[in-house]
Amino acid sequence: MNEHFIKNIEIKNFKCFKDFKAEGFGRVNLIGGKNNVGKTAFMEAVYIVADTRNKKDKDILGTFITIESFRGMPNKISGNELKIINNKYYNIKIKTNTFELKSTLKKDESLVAENTELSFTNTSYNFIPSYMVDNKLIDNIFNKIKKQRKRDKLNKILNEFDSNILEFDIIEEKPQVFLKTLDTFQNVSELGHGLKRYIAIVSSILINKDGILFIDEIENGIHYTNLDKLWEIILSISKQQNVQVFATTHSKESIESYARVAKKLEDKEIIFIELCKREENIKAFVYPYDWFIDEIEQEHEVRGCL
Repeated sequence: MNEHFIKNIEIKNFKCFKDFKAEGFGRVNLIGGKNNVGKTAFMEAVYIVADTRNKKDKDILGTFITIESFRGMPNKISGNELKIINNKYYNIKIKTNTFELKSTLKKDESLVAENTELSFTNTSYNFIPSYMVDNKLIDNIFNKIKKQRKRDKLNKILNEFDSNILEFDIIEEKPQVFLKTLDTFQNVSELGHGLKRYIAIVSSILINKDGILFIDEIENGIHYTNLDKLWEIILSISKQQNVQVFATTHSKESIESYARVAKKLEDKEIIFIELCKREENIKAFVYPYDWFIDEIEQEHEVRGCL
């Protein structure tokens, strides 16, 4: 059932990782740690290999540009030569239950785009960025929702999140929700960034059956009072859809909510991963369900090593 789930990862010389290993991942994996310890880079490493499993090496260039565009790079890049990783050697290897995936690039073999104009937009539907979700991403995700005939399911989930929301649609290229109290559609942007982000996360799980979803800084834009609702739908729908989820956080409220909801649902397929920097090397402490719940209930600090 979950043969595609990533169980282990090895990373060498990728961004802040020199020689890194971690194992024991579950269906839903929350990654915590101090600022700049490598939480997003960790997810990027997994994403790169998972996204290039059926691609040639040159297509890794597209993966890098897509990820970097989430961090503010221009969406359109032109030129005869484009070096994304500064001529560094990297080796990323991930293992699932049934196979091993690997991406490598050696020194002086930087990916080059010759006499080519490359255009990429933030439309990947399985990597939700940490900053504001744009309309292109929502439009791409919603098109897949419609193709898979899951609009009713999405509307039901949104109504459970907020009983005032009866329907989601894109009208005149703008994401909108039909509000019961107003008896009309209203732009999602007028209701706050959190709702658009919630729609993106929920929709991405719905369309990623038997896939993998990455969510950077999951709590961004989500009020802490709604975190339990968010985690409950992530845990429930990811189980129904057989989706493996990797998410990062630096929020104590988000971590505590994650533990609280997992215990409520008795979902033992969740994992918490604490990243720590020790003498310039990054280490991972992987907490299985029982250990993680025990740490939270004893109010131990798990957001990063001292």
